[in-house]
Amino acid sequence: MKLRMPRRKWTLRTRLVVSIVALVALVSLAISVASIIGLENYLVQRVDRQLIDTQAHSVIDRGGPSAMGTPRPDDILTPGLPLGTIAVVINSGTFNSGIQARTNGTAPEFSQKQSDLLLGIDSNGKATTLALGGSLGDYRAVSFDTASGAQVIIAIPLTEVQATVGQFRGVVILISVGGVLIAALASAFIVSLALRPLRRVAATATQVASMPLDKGEVDLAIRVPEADTDPRTEVGQVGAAFNGMLGHVAAALTAREASENKVRQFVADASHELRTPLASIRGYAELTRRGNHDLPTDVVHSIGRVESEALRMTSLVEDLLLLARLDEGRDLEKKPVDLGRLLIDCVSDAYAAGPDHEWVLDAPEEEVRILGDNHRIHQVVANLLTNARVHTPVDTQVTVSLSVMDATTAVITVEDNGPGIAPEVQATLFERFARADTSRSRAAGSTGLGLSIVQAVVAAHGGTVSVASEPGRTAFRVILPGVL
Repeated sequence: MKLRMPRRKWTLRTRLVVSIVALVALVSLAISVASIIGLENYLVQRVDRQLIDTQAHSVIDRGGPSAMGTPRPDDILTPGLPLGTIAVVINSGTFNSGIQARTNGTAPEFSQKQSDLLLGIDSNGKATTLALGGSLGDYRAVSFDTASGAQVIIAIPLTEVQATVGQFRGVVILISVGGVLIAALASAFIVSLALRPLRRVAATATQVASMPLDKGEVDLAIRVPEADTDPRTEVGQVGAAFNGMLGHVAAALTAREASENKVRQFVADASHELRTPLASIRGYAELTRRGNHDLPTDVVHSIGRVESEALRMTSLVEDLLLLARLDEGRDLEKKPVDLGRLLIDCVSDAYAAGPDHEWVLDAPEEEVRILGDNHRIHQVVANLLTNARVHTPVDTQVTVSLSVMDATTAVITVEDNGPGIAPEVQATLFERFARADTSRSRAAGSTGLGLSIVQAVVAAHGGTVSVASEPGRTAFRVILPGVL
């Protein structure tokens, strides 16, 4: 199996800089190659003109009266020719050659390969390049026939041409490399400067993304700076569109907050108003049940049901009222709370309510205290224990443990070995009126507000609550900061 390494993503700035530098490098390469080739061709053409001039001076009038004699190499090698120029005269099979030196030219000794190359030149008067090799190097040569029937070969060395082209090539490469480096630095600076507005737009988007927009009152006053919303530029168009989107989001959040406030106020008012009639219903039902009245059995049963349902409705109203108060952000009591003692009381109450379960308390011997609301934290633990008792079968072991994390945070864990909670239910378990019907029994019924109250109270204390569940194990973990 062939593993593929993920390719590293390049930023827009990197891509732009690399593209500009690559373009500058390609242009520099093209200009350099064209310049070198042009210079080389120009210098070779100069050598060709020298060959033509030398040819003209060697045989002034090919076929004319002045061309009756056969030129000698010394006649051809005039002082104006470059050092190393070769002159060869072949007449009636005689190979007569000479070379331009600082002193009088002497006949050079050619190897067989060099002689073959010289003799192989067509006598058409057109210049050609020869690679003689050895100590001679490359030459530009021309061959022509005189009127007397002799063949004359003139070869001018390309040493100076090659040296000049080589030096020019080095200079061009140095200038090109320097130009590419300067282009890289300049493009990095210019691109970075040009992308500043885009980075400011991205910073605004990041700031908005970090805001808690899912709940509560949101003051979405953040906007892209006006300087970055110019519609004549691409970045300005993005900034203007982003500001427009933020305006719509702010309006939607304001409408949502107003709607939620109305719902909260309605729930709070309704809960408050329902407390009095429910108390009256319970009172009259209890008074009738306790009175010495000779009532039919079905009437007594009905009155008992009225009293129990009134009690259940009162509990629901109290829960709704508590959630409404927590939503309004009402301050809780801030007093030292002994969590060990609190857990002992909660487990004792749970054992009294559910003796058919096995209750285990695991708390440290030393005192663990936090700053919080004793009554509300007691309600949190009581709701978790009630949840474990109601939704698990008999003989289920429920373990309540207390620990301290990082010396500043208290951790309360309520764990049972019951059937567990279905994965699809866990995501909405702390929502209001949510019930894990598919995985736990509802024999005792519930309002679906217990875990919502747990989360709301814990959040009001600055803590968090989470659940981990699988068949045979369910654990609720409450983290409360502020250990004293």
